[in-house]
Amino acid sequence: MSNEVTSRLDLSVVTLFPEMLTALTQWGVTGRAVQQGLCTVHAVNPRNFATDRHGTVDDRPYGGGPGMVMKAPLLSAAVASAKQQLKSDAMVIAMTPQGQRFDDRLARELVDRERLVLIAGRYEGMDERFLASDVDLELSVGDFVVSGGELPAMLVMDALIRLVPGVLGHDQSAEEDSFVDGLLDYPHFTRPEVYEGRAVPAVLLSGDHGAIADWRRAQALRRTVERRPDLMSADDLSEEDRACLRRWELHD
Repeated sequence: MSNEVTSRLDLSVVTLFPEMLTALTQWGVTGRAVQQGLCTVHAVNPRNFATDRHGTVDDRPYGGGPGMVMKAPLLSAAVASAKQQLKSDAMVIAMTPQGQRFDDRLARELVDRERLVLIAGRYEGMDERFLASDVDLELSVGDFVVSGGELPAMLVMDALIRLVPGVLGHDQSAEEDSFVDGLLDYPHFTRPEVYEGRAVPAVLLSGDHGAIADWRRAQALRRTVERRPDLMSADDLSEEDRACLRRWELHD
């Protein structure tokens, strides 16, 4: 797969609450991306495909149990409509607690797809037959439960949109964020130079770009080992990494 990412991203979200997407499409970096035409975000409401006058989209689960289950036919019809909006046989992603864990590596793979349909479920879940027949990938954003798939879908969408060239003010920003190279981000500082008695590290004021890069690498290594040993432990450090830490007296 190419390391280059697309210059445009087209997304469609199947959701019972399309108004929630305005938090993504009308504000901040992602809102500007939509306004500039670098990304499009459509919404399809499965309730529009209901056949009864109440617009029923769910029913009681077979076998009993709590909650309601979203109906497969309506979800399938919504996906078909979303694909028609995108004018493409787009990849279909369902946000579920059982899904693959979403991370930066996967974000970079998905953004290359250029057109994606995301399913934001509600209630107790979605009929398994829909997931089996219409969904290409199930995604989870973490081991916790929320009220619906809209917020997880918007987290995924935000991560993808940031990777589209031109979305960020400085294209290198996306390459220096946490997790891009498997490490947490290094600490950042801005004016004033001294705040509540704490000064900006002297190396950042030195103008020595090589030393600054080395210091930032050391800080990222230390943070990752201390805060996210699941990403990198002290035993995983290379000799080069250990030397980098020693240069800044960050490693025993």
